[in-house]
Amino acid sequence: MKTCLITGATAGIGAASARAFVGAGWRVIGTGRREERLKALQDELGANFLPLSVDMQKVDQVETLARLDGDWSGLDCLINNAGLAPPMSDLQDSEWGDLKTVLDTNVTGLVALTRACLPKLIAAKGLVVNLSSVAGSYPYRGGAVYGATKAFVRQFSLMLRNDLAGTGVRVTSIEPGMAETEFTLVRNGGDQAASDALYAGIEPMTAEDLANTILWVANQPAHLNFNSIELMPTRQNWAGFATNRES
Repeated sequence: MKTCLITGATAGIGAASARAFVGAGWRVIGTGRREERLKALQDELGANFLPLSVDMQKVDQVETLARLDGDWSGLDCLINNAGLAPPMSDLQDSEWGDLKTVLDTNVTGLVALTRACLPKLIAAKGLVVNLSSVAGSYPYRGGAVYGATKAFVRQFSLMLRNDLAGTGVRVTSIEPGMAETEFTLVRNGGDQAASDALYAGIEPMTAEDLANTILWVANQPAHLNFNSIELMPTRQNWAGFATNRES
């Protein structure tokens, strides 16, 4: 039985991926900070789900995930899903604490975990899936730091493939557009009305859509590597150029 490690498994894409992979016969190690949600997911998924409370901002905690033993010692797939965005403020109006949390989670924690897990992934000729975003390719106002972290994730994925040349390890960057999860709710400080307004009438992607995409990538033959997959709802498109006119 193959084993997958999924960060940010307490909600959204991470939780949906845990359900999809366990349903497909995998063992899943799910991490997050909200222990009660991890326990509920374990109650739902059973013995093939191992819940581990880990804060991605704390490198010492992150690195312990590569040192599991016994039935959970192997690792065939790493899904770096944990991530968040600061409030959509112009950089000059932002709070440093919010930005540091995003940088520590989206960049530092992801790199630390990937580095720590590589020996096991190389031994298994496994797969790394990194959750980036269309925000890493297409700028919008208020997304300077979040978009930059996701551009980092995309480029890190491409560069990692070079480092792993000849090892058999595959690396894929998944780059979603609008998906209705807790992501926007958290970004808006719990404002459900703002989250609902953003997705109204769009028929956004779901966490399950993205989980099924990730599982599909994991199930492809070992000689196939998908460098990146960018996907959007049909009703989402690219923004036009902005102008600032004198009044």
